[in-house]
Amino acid sequence: MATHYFTASSLDGFIATPDHSLDWLLKQDVDPDGPMAYQLFEKTIGALAMGASTYQWVLDHEEGRWPYGRPVWVFTHRDLPVPDGADVRLTRSPIREVHAAMTAAADGADLWVVGGGDLAGQFADEDLLDEVWVQFAPVTLGGGAPLLPRALDLELVDVARNRDFLCGRYRVSRLTPNAK
Repeated sequence: MATHYFTASSLDGFIATPDHSLDWLLKQDVDPDGPMAYQLFEKTIGALAMGASTYQWVLDHEEGRWPYGRPVWVFTHRDLPVPDGADVRLTRSPIREVHAAMTAAADGADLWVVGGGDLAGQFADEDLLDEVWVQFAPVTLGGGAPLLPRALDLELVDVARNRDFLCGRYRVSRLTPNAK
């Protein structure tokens, strides 16, 4: 079992625009069955974590459908709606407690920190992030939500091209000195 941060990024290191939009990402050419594609990755996941902004974006853009058939923990400090029939758990609990609950719920499958970058960084701060998967899109945003606002040492494990995307999979070596 491993905990992954799987995301897409602009070339200048942002995962969303300043207003939390992912519209830039949805315009890119990608093979859904290609190397390091979301669909193949997602099949290995038993539980997910996401921040409130990512969760709200999913709610706003899925037209009432909840796309995840497994437990999702949403880190939030505000009340948010939960789709009917979705296994969504709104939480303010510490990362370690949630990670333990996610691990139990995943029943041996991997965990996915969907977003945002700061949430993935909080998992890394607790030494609970094992891999970072980034699909770099051929676009720059000039600002927005950073990919991973932490100092980490990463080891390149795999690299691929999926149409317009340069895809990298990295192992988290552990925090760099003085990163906390």
